[in-house]
Amino acid sequence: MRLGTLDIIILVIYFVVMIGIGIYVTRRAAKNLDSYFLGENTMPWWLLGVSNASAMWDITGTMWLVYILFAYGLKGLFLPWLWPIFNQIFDAVYLSKWVRRSKARTGAEWIVTRFGADSGGELARAVILLFALISVVGFISYDFQGMGKFCKVFLPWDLSPNTYAVLIMGITAVYVVLGGMLSVVLTDFVQFILMALSSVVIGVIAMQSVSADSLGTLMPNGWQNIFFGWNLDLDWNAHLPALNGKIAADGWANAFGFFFMLMVFKGILSSMAGAAPNYDMQRILAAKSPKEASFMSAIVSICLVPRWILIAGITLLGLAFVTPEFNKMGNADFELVLPYVINNFLPAGLVGILLAGLLSAFMSTFSATVNAGAAYLVNDIYKPYLNPNAADKTLVRAGYLASILVLAAGISVGFFLSSINSITQWIVSGLFGGYTAANVLKWYWWRLNGYGYFWGMLTGIVCALLVPVVVPAWNPLYAFPFILLFSTIACFAGSLLTKPVEAETLKKFYRDVRPWGFWQPVYELCREEDAAIEPNRGAARDLTNCGVGIIWQMMLMTIPVYVVLRSSTGVLISVAILIATTVFLKKFWYESLVREEVLMNEAENFNRL
Repeated sequence: MRLGTLDIIILVIYFVVMIGIGIYVTRRAAKNLDSYFLGENTMPWWLLGVSNASAMWDITGTMWLVYILFAYGLKGLFLPWLWPIFNQIFDAVYLSKWVRRSKARTGAEWIVTRFGADSGGELARAVILLFALISVVGFISYDFQGMGKFCKVFLPWDLSPNTYAVLIMGITAVYVVLGGMLSVVLTDFVQFILMALSSVVIGVIAMQSVSADSLGTLMPNGWQNIFFGWNLDLDWNAHLPALNGKIAADGWANAFGFFFMLMVFKGILSSMAGAAPNYDMQRILAAKSPKEASFMSAIVSICLVPRWILIAGITLLGLAFVTPEFNKMGNADFELVLPYVINNFLPAGLVGILLAGLLSAFMSTFSATVNAGAAYLVNDIYKPYLNPNAADKTLVRAGYLASILVLAAGISVGFFLSSINSITQWIVSGLFGGYTAANVLKWYWWRLNGYGYFWGMLTGIVCALLVPVVVPAWNPLYAFPFILLFSTIACFAGSLLTKPVEAETLKKFYRDVRPWGFWQPVYELCREEDAAIEPNRGAARDLTNCGVGIIWQMMLMTIPVYVVLRSSTGVLISVAILIATTVFLKKFWYESLVREEVLMNEAENFNRL
């Protein structure tokens, strides 16, 4: 890698500034747990939203997104639904406000508001804690893989990818451990600005370097067509024959229509389960109010628009300049399109800025993940079970140690992985497949109790861990229906064979959260005490808004891609759909959210009187 003196200076300044922010906010963050893990619920929603988007803008995920757009063309824009990225729409429409009304500090603590603190509630809290820690370690190992591959291409020393990953993670951990949530959010904001500027620069370079007239010669027929049939029907033999083998190994090309339907089915259920216990939920809980929590989730999709400029720009440069190089290689790693483009086809002097931007993408995700994992260890294990009378300073110091432990666990697992795509698939389809059933039912079915939640989650986690061992050749998405079935059965059996949650806990949860779904028995109990209470009749409205919101979010992805590809037709159609869906959401989501917040505040004030 040809890193010039200016490039190295930029990188050094960047790391010094990030660590400096962590040191600067140390005193404020160290006051208590709310300061360290939630920033005292004082941060504005737009800042939390930018931070959340920045945390999702990781190097590993960006490398994967470049790969799928490079290999699958515009049809690859649907593949992020594996996560699913549209969970942010469900959060914005109704789930973020439901979560925030709990006033909890972590996802495990939130569970107590739903299932109580008896033995069933404790089991539920224990299993969500187990899931949270497994997912945090999984995400850190995922970051570990991407960071190692990325740095091996760029940095000048002859070290292994794993060594590079350990070094960068160690530097990032300094400001995460010192500054807690406040440090993470402030550095995320700086990193987002840097990443957005870097993305625009790469997009402009790509458009100047590759003429619109040459696009048709760089890609197979159908690459620029976003629509698809039952099969993928994308043949790379004339351009990059080896890529056909990689696509076949992914297991998506044949019966792509079936894969798409299964992906959407899984995505909707996973989204209805609500935010997973990671940095996403932590930012929801850190918002000032339920309304601001919803706004925070909504702005995430807007903030990620520059990322798609970056992805489209790198992909275009890859199609033009990397394809010939890959054809010369006997065994090319197609997940390295992004670092290969920057390393070989961008002008010297610009590399340092772009590297700082991309490293900041990694650091945002990594720092948020470590902070979330430490919150669970301290708030849900150390404080309640090991040292319930601990002083605030002791708890914050425990947060320092917990961050280090989470980091060490994630790095240890990362040493045994070899593919970004494999860990991505396992996290989004296997692990989160086990999360889905219990967490859907907890919102919409009153009869689910702590025992049902425990057995459903435990069954799902065990199935997710066993799938790579028992059927290693399976695509994890195809295992999702089976994991969902087994965990659903466990939820029903565990709940119906034991007592319901205590009535007082259910009534308080219903009054505070106001969910819709199968809550009639609880509503009737609440009505006996308050004849004025009304059930939530917003299910049809909320789900319709979610459907429209998914289309709205998709246009925020297609517009930047079409701009970089110089497709005027695609841009005009996408902009028209974006405007129409924005008007719809303004009327049926935004206005109803504001009215609902006013009514709930009035009701709370009346109850205080």
